[in-house]
Amino acid sequence: MKIANKEISAESLVREALEKVKKYADYNIFTFVNEEGALKKAKQIDAAISRGEKVGRLAGVPYALKDIFLSREGDTTASAHILEGCASPVTATAVEKLEAEGAIMIGRTNLDAFAHGSSTENSYFGPTLNAYDKERVAGGSSGGSAVAVALNIVEFATGTDTGGSIRQPASFNGVYGFKPTYGTISRYGVVAMASSLDCIGFFTRTPEDMDLLMSIASGQDPKDMTTLPDYYNLSTGSNAAASPIDANPPARTIGIVKDFDNDAVDINIRNALKEKCELLKSKGYEIVELEMPVLRYALATYYIIQPAEVASNLSRYDGVRYGFRSEKSGGLNELYENTRNEGFMPENKRRIMIGNFVLSSGFYDAYFLKAAKARTLIIKEYEKAFQKCDFILTPVSPNPAFKLGEKVNDPVAMYLEDLMSVSLNLAGVPGLAIPAGFAPDGRALGLQLVGPRRSDKALIEFSKELR
Repeated sequence: MKIANKEISAESLVREALEKVKKYADYNIFTFVNEEGALKKAKQIDAAISRGEKVGRLAGVPYALKDIFLSREGDTTASAHILEGCASPVTATAVEKLEAEGAIMIGRTNLDAFAHGSSTENSYFGPTLNAYDKERVAGGSSGGSAVAVALNIVEFATGTDTGGSIRQPASFNGVYGFKPTYGTISRYGVVAMASSLDCIGFFTRTPEDMDLLMSIASGQDPKDMTTLPDYYNLSTGSNAAASPIDANPPARTIGIVKDFDNDAVDINIRNALKEKCELLKSKGYEIVELEMPVLRYALATYYIIQPAEVASNLSRYDGVRYGFRSEKSGGLNELYENTRNEGFMPENKRRIMIGNFVLSSGFYDAYFLKAAKARTLIIKEYEKAFQKCDFILTPVSPNPAFKLGEKVNDPVAMYLEDLMSVSLNLAGVPGLAIPAGFAPDGRALGLQLVGPRRSDKALIEFSKELR
């Protein structure tokens, strides 16, 4: 608004953001800085305003793009060696919508390669550092985006969430991070990880900003047949009977998952949860305990379904069509073998191996088919829970940010960090990570609000009660 009213110029905002990129370079947030392109766009917006032309709702607002979204500005690497130097011929639908409203991308942010990880330590470009403690992880996979917002470099950043990859780094860095209902924002033009789980979302410092971004980015896309109607208009037309957003009364009952309140969860996170519950009680909300025993199988279910889809999606990277190609190539089989061995990070290889195993003849029924059935039980568990409450409030992760190198060589310990986040992706329900203060040692704490499918707008609105 200030830009449209000529109180401040888009160019000055972009220059300020670019200066902050240099100031915080040691955090290793960006894989590409779009200095020339960003300044060019800013000048175009300022010129349009000076001519009295109408500009978009995000005109001149600098933002950071997770380096897994295709765009013609900078190479799309997914922080993986195998995609290094890969220029995109298309632009992701979400990026097109943001930039149609005047948002200016100042750089691409670091992530775990192909979004495989919970710490951004699996990046080919090295780890991103936590916004509050440089000896700790930023979280992952969208660690770079979370830190860019936490350090106030940009107003918002894009992210992807397959099992907590927006919510967990948001909680580690004290910002808001939203994973919408599956299909709310188009996945077209985003490097696929696990197609039935991937969700597009954002990092912001306020729920109001999140609401604005969702109103811009959501909606059906003919290029992605899984997309849903715009989240503001679910109660119109043929969707009127299915919409919980405008039909339901304001939330009055909040559920707490009994299974997540135990000694396996850091005491600081448990205390933060209790404080938020007391705040809600003081505002007249009823807190109910939920028993959701099926969620104990969510992590095992996730780490069968997700690697299976990963193995399928990553099979296209062979060194023949695009991206990195090994120089140690003899015949075709050696080209495939050496390119994939050199181009993928260890975590990528681990998930490819697990995925091919659970999909292989003789093991499909024993693993993948059972996991698919367990996923159905998890969906039904959430449906039952939302018959007893309007929203659920839980931790995002059992722990605040851990130290760099602490878990990177222990895959099981790293996977356990996803214990409380993966079930939302399996069920397709929305989850919003909210800041919840700080631990005595200065680490940021976060919690997550969970709602029924397609309650996205109501969930963001309700989060204002917890500030």
